Amino acid sequence: MQNTKIRVFEALAACLIDNGVDTLFGLMGDANLFMANCFRQQTDARFVPAVHEGSAVLMAQGYAQVTGKVGVATVTHGPAVTNCVTALTDAARAKMSVVLMAGDTPGANPQHLQNTDQKAVAALCGAGFEQLRTPETALEDLARALYRAKVEHRPILFNMPAEFMWADTNYTKTIHAVFETPAYAPEGVVLDEAIGMIASAKRPLILAGKGAIHAADALSRLADRLEAPLATTLKAKELFCAHPYSIDICGTLSSPAAYAAIDQADCIVAFGASLTEWTTDHGKLFKGKRVVQIDTDAAAIGQAIHPDAALIADAALTAENFIYWLDQAEIAPSGFTNELDTATLRRHEPQPSLHNQAENTVPYVETIEWLNETLPRNKILATDGGRFMTEVWCRIHVERPQDFIDTTNFGSIGLGLQAAIGASAAARDRPTVIFTGDGGFMMGGLIELNSAVREGLDLIVVICNDAAYGAEHIQFLDKKMDPVGSTFAWPSFASVAKSLGAEGIDLRSRNDFSAVKKAIELRSGPLVIDMHLDPYDVPRMRV
Repeated sequence: MQNTKIRVFEALAACLIDNGVDTLFGLMGDANLFMANCFRQQTDARFVPAVHEGSAVLMAQGYAQVTGKVGVATVTHGPAVTNCVTALTDAARAKMSVVLMAGDTPGANPQHLQNTDQKAVAALCGAGFEQLRTPETALEDLARALYRAKVEHRPILFNMPAEFMWADTNYTKTIHAVFETPAYAPEGVVLDEAIGMIASAKRPLILAGKGAIHAADALSRLADRLEAPLATTLKAKELFCAHPYSIDICGTLSSPAAYAAIDQADCIVAFGASLTEWTTDHGKLFKGKRVVQIDTDAAAIGQAIHPDAALIADAALTAENFIYWLDQAEIAPSGFTNELDTATLRRHEPQPSLHNQAENTVPYVETIEWLNETLPRNKILATDGGRFMTEVWCRIHVERPQDFIDTTNFGSIGLGLQAAIGASAAARDRPTVIFTGDGGFMMGGLIELNSAVREGLDLIVVICNDAAYGAEHIQFLDKKMDPVGSTFAWPSFASVAKSLGAEGIDLRSRNDFSAVKKAIELRSGPLVIDMHLDPYDVPRMRV
């Protein structure tokens, strides 16, 4: 097909294949249907249709998280694009590499009913924008959009005018290679200052974020050299799960013993972590401590906590560099880990109930811990937003950070199941588990459950069903007001799941544990577990 004349929509589909895109999520409409259909017909290509346009973006986001590749979604123009605003914003704040191939109304018809400023929509969301300029530049423009998504670590809206789709263009295989430049090592006066702070620390702590997940081995060696505990941000959850002095997530999600250890530390060495208010417990955990921050992105330095020393450098090379100079100077290990009890470092005690649990409901924390032991070990874990999520983050384990997806980057609910579908489409030989609240499921998950059924995905949906919007329920109670306005009489989610082609089962008491376990083991497609909870007995979010 090289140097042949073909239609633009055919060229775009072929360009995706050339650039390694094997899965496309989306909704077909006037401006993108021919391209999406052409892609679907390619060898080894998969088109996953969504019910809602925003869902397609979230699916691409989940796919990108699991594969490390660019996730690609496509929608038509106007309201299809504005329907993607929340999803695009979440992807931008999560720094996910996603391309949204959006159709655009004909330029010759500015009065078109669905005309809107799609470049402004992208800017509103924090996404980039790449215009398909002419039929002749279509391949170059798409290749650039895919390239930008990868190197800028954010979604790019690729804008495709409808009138170009049936125009002719010369097809040439077009790929913009992502240059894997050698990682850079730290140097200069600041390096000396950082090493001095680390060497003089009595109780150093190593903290890793998403930007350092490639450096787990080097950071572990540094921690062993310093005899320092290892912590992560939520985004790097489980990075050091096999290390004896891992204290898991730093901040408001820490176990009591881990929180005490962080509080005792006098120097925190943070690699690839943005040090948010949750990681620092609103600054309290880092107060009075020296902070050394290492990141490849200068813009990530000092966003919430201004460090005492900062290095714009690769995490692994910096850790090895620190070890070298500590050895050269014959700096003795700190001995901090000798003060810690490994048996309690990662233990999250159940929160005491302040309420007599309602009938036909299960105790939340106990059930979550039971599910952690019962769900498949090799799972991918996704979470929606809601008050249930922090206990899930702390108590449901995965094997590595890439297996964990959260969709709370914009503080929204109703996004998790869609991202889980994308993750499940990527990991065809592994199960995906999504924890969602009842409100989030009704808001966004319900409309896509049948999409998971149609695709035959190995998806387990756990609905934390307290029959309420939990955060609002808490606020009413705090003000000693009747919370009835935050409660809902939902339908039976197990029955709804069955009506949509999935399997469904209720979890109302400990007596249901064996039946639920059997349903998990014997599942043949998407399974919905409707976990009934007392809205007065669900722990508060750890924020």
